Amino acid sequence: MRGVIRIAAAVPYVHLGNVDRNVESHLALIRQARAKHASLVVFPELSLTGATCGDLFRQQTLLESVIRGLKAIAAAMPEGITAVVGAPVAARGGVYNCAVVLSRENGVEHVQPKVYSTDGLFASGAGVAEQPVLQNGERTALMGDCLIRSADGVGFGIEVGSDLFAPVAPAAEKALLGADVIVNLAAMPELAGAACQLRDAVCQQSRQCLCGYVLASAGWGESSTDGVYGGRIMAACCGDVLQESRAPIQEDHLLTVDIDVERIRADRLRGSFAQAAQACSKTVRELRRPCVYLPEDIAPEWHIPRIPFVPEEPEARIHRCLEVFDIQSCALARRMNITGGKAVVGVSGGLDSTLALLAAAKAADLLGLPRSNILGVTMPCFGTTDRTYQSALELMAALGVSQKEIPIHQAVRQHLQDIGHDESNHSVTYENAQARERTQVLMDLCNGFGGIVLGTGDMSEIALGWCTYNADHMSMYGVNAGVPKTLVRQVVQTVSQQPEWAECRAVLARILDTPISPELLPPDEEGGIAQQTEDVVGPYVLHDFFLYYVVRYGFAPKKVFDLAQIAFREEFARAEILRWLKTFYRRFFTQQFKRNCSPDGVKTGCVSLSPRGDWHMPSDAQAALWLQECETL
Repeated sequence: MRGVIRIAAAVPYVHLGNVDRNVESHLALIRQARAKHASLVVFPELSLTGATCGDLFRQQTLLESVIRGLKAIAAAMPEGITAVVGAPVAARGGVYNCAVVLSRENGVEHVQPKVYSTDGLFASGAGVAEQPVLQNGERTALMGDCLIRSADGVGFGIEVGSDLFAPVAPAAEKALLGADVIVNLAAMPELAGAACQLRDAVCQQSRQCLCGYVLASAGWGESSTDGVYGGRIMAACCGDVLQESRAPIQEDHLLTVDIDVERIRADRLRGSFAQAAQACSKTVRELRRPCVYLPEDIAPEWHIPRIPFVPEEPEARIHRCLEVFDIQSCALARRMNITGGKAVVGVSGGLDSTLALLAAAKAADLLGLPRSNILGVTMPCFGTTDRTYQSALELMAALGVSQKEIPIHQAVRQHLQDIGHDESNHSVTYENAQARERTQVLMDLCNGFGGIVLGTGDMSEIALGWCTYNADHMSMYGVNAGVPKTLVRQVVQTVSQQPEWAECRAVLARILDTPISPELLPPDEEGGIAQQTEDVVGPYVLHDFFLYYVVRYGFAPKKVFDLAQIAFREEFARAEILRWLKTFYRRFFTQQFKRNCSPDGVKTGCVSLSPRGDWHMPSDAQAALWLQECETL
């Protein structure tokens, strides 16, 4: 897959002070990493000697053995991979805690010292620049800061141990200089609560620097005189955990991490990263490497969530859903507070109108207003089924809102007759006439009721243009505009389980079990829903997946398609994914004119289609380039 690199984090069983034995384990792990197509392998801090050697770091015998060991690794390691090894290096009258860059092609190429040394054993690497420290054949390895740059443009930076926790960490400068990934050589003992702190620090650093971050910490074999070393490996990308090993690890261990560089660069395009990079005046030595992207025929070792808008972990999912619901309710309360404290909602018995009505009820509660200030309106017509009709009535009754029923059969028939449309012709005119009549009813009721009409359409419908222009497309506030369909379901389900909504739990369960439909065509022979939205536009689980990666990251069709094949390999055939991807691009482009004049609506997450602040696109933009790429898949 394009744009993906593989990095290996290696934790050898340490033989304290026995460099020759450690060289063997390093080489074995490097060979494993290369066999797994990794382009770079990172070892723990002081991995070649062990991090707990104490005053032995000042022994000439050990220091000379380290130099021999580094050269031995470089000479015997396979081609096509770079190793970053931890070692003590004597230079400038002191001993430095270093990350040493090795490769078969360039030998011992560079020595980067730890900047903030806190144990009194090592000199500080702050300010050390371009100092020759090691002769390697005809090459001289320099000590100082460095950046590794591949021929295909990927940048790697190096950080050592507790430099991660510095107020201004070296990783920040490396990222601004072009490092897409930071590797950290660490030696952190196991302490109660330390693993969580380390995870938080790695995630925070990767989020703040908008980078991939891979940390390998010292493991078994280190001295337990004053601590235990568990060999933790942690990897994150832009704030999200990618991999984490469980400690303790009592043998040589290798973990590979696949990082999406295109995702990193997409995130950097969105914020202030470019401005910060321009302000960074520091320069460092760049080490050149061959191409590092994974070959196209090597599949990333990834788990891709099917529903990217919804966290997979139950506790996180509940938190996210309640947070989204609170954002909706608070935003609506603010709007109602300045518009008279009343709202009108068309209630169909479907998921979207249910979420809008729940948010309206919560907004009234927040303002200390009676729920009777919310007017729920059901407007049965040709496609209304008894199931959704009863659900709408029960939901309004359970919530204690004001209710009104206005059948629109006769009004729509009169309109169809006026425009000369045969009622037996169930074309888009037949459907849209009902949708526009419902919106007209709501708008006119709103004038008399003294409130605002709430739009119920969700972000997925807005993306696909699955709404009738100047009908459900229009409202005075789109309370669901920032919530994609897959998240709407989860929010309603989560809210239904909260104690304060127990009175409507049963009807919410029935609504959650109802197929998604606009109910604009007559029911089937058994009175059931005959028109199901996903039969026409495609599965929302796919469209939300496409929406996330197209809008959030700007990925090309091939990348989106490849990710979808991984995420849905057990659910949809390749041809089906491609079919709906083409539908998504076609509809997403052609329906921008509806988004450009959409009502206000609150943003709840990282993706929004508001034409005012988030998604700017001309209505006459053409999808030709994207569809052409789809045809090549």
